[in-house]
Order: sequence, then structure tokens, then C-alpha cells
Amino acid sequence: MKPLLLLLALLSCTAAVAAGDPINLDIGTPPVVVVKHSLAQRSSRLVRFYDAGIIGLGYDGMVKMRDDSRLSLPQRQIAEKLIDNENPDRNSLIYALAEAHGGKAYEPAARAAQVKRWKEQFHSGWWIEDAQGKWSLKP
Repeated sequence: MKPLLLLLALLSCTAAVAAGDPINLDIGTPPVVVVKHSLAQRSSRLVRFYDAGIIGLGYDGMVKMRDDSRLSLPQRQIAEKLIDNENPDRNSLIYALAEAHGGKAYEPAARAAQVKRWKEQFHSGWWIEDAQGKWSLKP
């Protein structure tokens, strides 16, 4: 039992980041890799809804329905299901990044860093929400 506790303590110490250090969004812990894979598998299905302006990137980094008025019921259900699967995975990625950097205390920094990256990677011409809840096309 002691060797296992020692190993766990050693692993948690090596994963922790000193306060003030930037969050490494490219860290390769198994939970981060699994969630990133899940997000990547879904991204190609989201693109058509981004391109059409149906969905966009919310200010909080979550995917949101922006304008579903042009969708048929089956299309709306597909978009809603994609969003319902995407957002929990985005939160899971943030939690996994925080854990890889030392625990729950790192969640706000991990969230801020990941949301910033999502906004930077978001394509020009896709809809993005500002802090006031207004939608605009990303330049």
C-alpha cells in the first residue's frame, strides 16, 4: 500500500504547476487525450452548422444555437444533439486540464486558457458571442 501511495503522491507532484505558470493546453494525460479525441470526432459534423450560421461559439466557450429558424425539425434535432454532446465534452476537457495541473484550484485558469484558444481557432466568418450576448461574425 505504501508504494502505491508514494507513486500517487509523486505523480500528483509532477503534474502540478506552480501558481502563475501558464496552463499547458497540449498536455497529454490520458483523460485529456480521450476528451480531445471525442471533440475531434464530432468537429466535422459541427462545421456545416457553423458555416450556415446556425450555431456559434458562446462567450463562455460553449457551442450555442444561434439561429435555428431555417432548420427542419430533424435538422434541428441533429444540431441540438451535437451541442448536447459537445458542451459536456468541452467542460470535461477543462476539468481534465485542471486535474493535470494540480486539481480543482486550476479550473478557472484552465477554462480561461482553453476558451481563449477556442476563440483564436474559430474560423473567420463564423458567429461568435460577445460578453453582452450579442452575436457577430468573426473577422
